This record gives sequence, structure tokens and C-alpha cells, in this order.
Amino acid sequence: MAMASTPRAIPLTCSGHTRPVVDLQFSRVMSDGTYYMISACKDGNPMLRDGQTGDWIGTFIGHKGAVWSARMSTDVTKAVTASADFTAKVWDTYTGDILHSFPHQHIVRGCDFSGDGSRIVTGGMEKKLRIFDLNREDLAGQPLLSADGHTQMIRNVVWDGARNMILSSGDDMEIRVWDPRTFNQVHSCKMDGPIASMELSADGQYITSTTGKSVYFWDAQTYTLRKHIKTEYDVSAVSLHPNHTRFVAGGSSDLWVRIYDFESGRELEVYKGHHGPVHTVSYSPDGELYATGSEDGTIRLWQTTPGKRYGLWQGDGNEDA
Repeated sequence: MAMASTPRAIPLTCSGHTRPVVDLQFSRVMSDGTYYMISACKDGNPMLRDGQTGDWIGTFIGHKGAVWSARMSTDVTKAVTASADFTAKVWDTYTGDILHSFPHQHIVRGCDFSGDGSRIVTGGMEKKLRIFDLNREDLAGQPLLSADGHTQMIRNVVWDGARNMILSSGDDMEIRVWDPRTFNQVHSCKMDGPIASMELSADGQYITSTTGKSVYFWDAQTYTLRKHIKTEYDVSAVSLHPNHTRFVAGGSSDLWVRIYDFESGRELEVYKGHHGPVHTVSYSPDGELYATGSEDGTIRLWQTTPGKRYGLWQGDGNEDA
């Protein structure tokens, strides 16, 4: 008896970058059902794409060094980028124009928008966090507030808009939580090594972080550890599926993309498509696909359910039309 074969995962390849892709972010789903993806790359040219298809929309031209982080405002009218050229820049996503350029004293590694898009937060090699108010021309590019506390490089910053808290992490092995009204530290989550990546889950329920061969899931309300999963390889980044059933992980020392069961931590799927280590991973807001960015300079889009008709994938013919 013939057995039904499991559909093969065939990723879509998004070309255009010329150096390693180090950061990816999806927007929320817009009112018309579409969503967007932004990428940061060491080539210094962040790109905006259609999130469902990977089709190129535009490139933000203006940085003079590698771009380490790129984020969109909630309404996707603005983007912010953090760069090795000692600046963070805010862009108009419709025109590609630079709206603001904020100077720093060293490489900027992380950036994010406040929930209403009126402010940004940055962090990097200076070990200092800064908040810039986009509506305060009187500050002439100077920060509204700044905060010290990190003892080594800051790699990741997240502005938790739902709770109006700022999260930061890096090489000093600690996620720090800050109140942006005073920029006082109000909590911390200690880990056992330098923190490679940190993100907030799509629903804001979990903070995910990675260090060495470990993946951590923290309660974003109480900052308590909910789950710790050990792997056999150095994890570069993880992203939790919107329904919390699974997560995707990339490795800093191999070419594989791995999918895990969230509850048990069991490895479910392993895929190879990149020709270099995977630096960044992210699920789409609807959970239908996930994106991976690599040392090989490409972004690949993978279906959560291979064989399903979605975006540019035509399906395997076994679905209802």
C-alpha cells in the first residue's frame, strides 16, 4: 500500500544583501491582512520586504557601517536602525528618507521603538542605554534620558510597549528591566553566560533569550523563569510560535535550522538551506512561516506547515482550494 509522503520543506530565498544578515523583525498583521519584514545586515543597507512573500520593497541608504539591528514602529510608518557607524537612524518607511540621525560615541548594537512610536531606545558598545524623543527638536539630537548599569556590551534592547518597560541584555549575563519614565532599573534576570539574543514573544507573554547552548523562556509579567532548554550546540537566536506550541532556533556554529516542541523541548524538525551559520530567526505574526538570516547573506522563508498553500507556495495539491 502506498504511504502518503510528508511534504518537503522548500524555503523561499530572499537575495539582495551582500554580507551576513544579523537581525530580522516582522511587523504585526495590518488591517488589510498584509505584514512586513525588516532586515539588518553587515552590508550597512537595511531592507524592507513584504512579509508573506519576501518581495523587496525598499533599501534604506545612509549608514556608513554594518547595521546590527532594525525595528519597525507598530504602525510601520517608521523604522529605526542601529549601526557600527556610531549612529542610530530613524527612517520614513514610505519614502526611505532619514528622519533623525542620533550620534553615539561607539558602535550601536540594539534599538527599538516605544509602543506609540514617539521615542526610541538604543544600546551598544558604550554599555549605556539612551532614550531619544522624536518629537523634541529642542534636544538637538541629544537623549531625553540615559542609563548606566551594564558592565559590558549591550547586544539587545526591547521596548515592551504593553507594560511600558525596557529590556536590555548583553555580555554581562543579565537581562535588565528599566522603567522608561525614570530610567531606573526595576528588575533583572541573571543567566550563566553572555546573552546572544533576546526578544519578546508576539503576544508579549514570554521573553526568550539564548546563551551558549541554552534557551530560556521568562514570564514577561513577573520576570520569573518559565522554561530552560539545553541543546547540543551554541544557539544564536530563537523565536516562539505565536500559539506557543513550538519554537525555531538557529545555531552559530552550523548550518541547520531546528524546530522544537515548546512543552517538552523535543527536537521536531531539522532543515538545511543556508550555506553559513544562522544568526537570526523570527516567526511571522500569523505563525504561517518563519524567517532565517545567515552568514551567507540570504534570508530564507520557511513554512510552518510544508505543503500548505500560502503566499508564494502553491501547496501540494492535497488541500481544498
